[in-house]
Amino acid sequence: MNKKGERSRRGQTQISFGVIFSVLLIIVFIAFAIYGITIFLNTQVKAQIGLFKTDLQGDIDSRYLSTQGSTPVTYSIPKKIKQVCFVDDTYENMRFTPEGFDGYLLEHVDLTKTTLSSHTRPKSLCIDTANGKITMTLKNDYNSPLVTIIK
Repeated sequence: MNKKGERSRRGQTQISFGVIFSVLLIIVFIAFAIYGITIFLNTQVKAQIGLFKTDLQGDIDSRYLSTQGSTPVTYSIPKKIKQVCFVDDTYENMRFTPEGFDGYLLEHVDLTKTTLSSHTRPKSLCIDTANGKITMTLKNDYNSPLVTIIK
């Protein structure tokens, strides 16, 4: 209090500054927490896509090394991905819908046969996902070791 018995405004200003500073610190902390959670979730999605790519290529390689036959396969995939498309492209023959995820170059796949019935340009076979799962059949013939992917 000052000489006339009034409260000092200087103390009120210091309290207000301290409150404002605390609130700002809380906001910065929350922003960093949200950023960290986002990074973690994106890393988890990328890891799940990587596992899908590795498992699919492994199953294609197994079918490629077999004489002939077909194998139905089911994979887990992030629920964000609605379709997996196989495209007759030299550089990236597996893509995801919606876009925003990296494609992949599969080996030992006969993409001409895989996309034979497609009427789209570029020719592609798109397989829908359901509840984070995708099912397809991998097939090879005796006279052609390359693997055909069938819905």
